[in-house]
Amino acid sequence: MAYVDGFVVPVPKRRLDAYRRLARRAGKVWREHGALAYVECVADDVKPGKHTSFPRSVKLKPGETVVFAYIAYKSRAHRDRVNARVMKDPRLEPMMEPKAMPFDGKRMFWGGFKVLIELPRGKR
Repeated sequence: MAYVDGFVVPVPKRRLDAYRRLARRAGKVWREHGALAYVECVADDVKPGKHTSFPRSVKLKPGETVVFAYIAYKSRAHRDRVNARVMKDPRLEPMMEPKAMPFDGKRMFWGGFKVLIELPRGKR
């Protein structure tokens, strides 16, 4: 992985199944257009901090949980090519409609990152 898009989003717990369905569809689109990996993770051990934390970052409300996700690419150029194709894919349009989203998109944040270090999987 030489480049990663990461994002964090608050999801109402009652809408987590709907979010999971949306994420599966979105992940399929990204992978078909060349992303190396598409991973979405739901909070398990994320406590609110005094100054910063995942819950604070999205202004988490009661009844919500945090989802952290990333999409891996070969390079920034590869990411830009993949995302250009993804954004033109008609399957994504219904998912991008704000009223259809199972979360508050205004509290989502994201960005692109150069990989600083990557240790290979396998023997320890």
